[in-house]
Amino acid sequence: MENILEVKNIEKYYGNKSNLTKAIDNISFNVANGEFVGIMGASGSGKTTLLNCISTIDKVTSGHIIINGKDITKLKGNDLNKFRREELGFIFQDFNLLDTLTAYENIALALTIQKLNSTTIDKKVKRIAQELEITEILNKYPYQVSGGQKQRIASARAIITDPKIVLADEPTGALDSKSARQLLGTFEYLNQSLNASIVMVTHDAFTASYAERIIFIKDGKVFNELIKGNDTRKQFFEKIIEVQTLLGGELSDVI
Repeated sequence: MENILEVKNIEKYYGNKSNLTKAIDNISFNVANGEFVGIMGASGSGKTTLLNCISTIDKVTSGHIIINGKDITKLKGNDLNKFRREELGFIFQDFNLLDTLTAYENIALALTIQKLNSTTIDKKVKRIAQELEITEILNKYPYQVSGGQKQRIASARAIITDPKIVLADEPTGALDSKSARQLLGTFEYLNQSLNASIVMVTHDAFTASYAERIIFIKDGKVFNELIKGNDTRKQFFEKIIEVQTLLGGELSDVI
C-alpha cells in the first residue's frame, strides 16, 4: 500500500550550545494511505514534538518528513501555508472552535478560506454533518453543546477539506468517558468508511486501542511498535497496557 506519510531520520533540538535538549532522536517510520496510527509515550517522551513537526507547527533540526509525496521540511512561506490549509486536518484536545461562530460556520470556515462558492460549501457541510450525526446542532454555538459534540464539530472541520492526513493531539483528553467513546467511534467511521489517514497522539491506552498500529516513543526514540492485526480491541488494549508498563507510562481507563 502507498505511504501517505514518511518520516525519515528526523532529529529535533531545543535550546542553544550551552543548554541543548534533544527532543527527537533519529526517528523513522511510515504511515500507509488509509491507516490509523497512534503515537504513545510518557510525558516528555517527544511524542507531541513529533506531531508538531509532522503538522508543520514546528521544524525539524535534521531529517525529512514527506506527506503525499511532498517534503514538508523544504516548504516555506505561502507554500507552507497552502499545504497546511489544503493537505492537513487538525483535531486538538481543547477543540479550538471559534465561540462567535455557529457549528455550521466553524465547519465551513476552511472552505470559505479556499474561496469555494456558497452552494458547494453548504452541500459539503450538510453532508459531513449528516455523516457525523451533528445536523441538529449546526445552528448552535460551541457554548451551547456538549464536549463530545464540540469534538465532533472539530472532526467535521478537520476533514471537510478532504485532507491527505488528519492529525489528532490528545483528542479525548477533555472528554468524559461517554463522549470519548462516541468520538472514537467517529474516528473509526472516518478511517474505515471515509478512508481517512489518521495519526493520533495519546497517553491513554483505551483511546489508543481504536488505532490499527501504535508507535511507542521513549526519550525521543521509537521504543516499540504494536500492530492490532486480528486482535479484538480488548486484546489490543491489554497489549498496549503491557508496553506502557515497560515504558513506565500512565495507565488509564479499563475496558
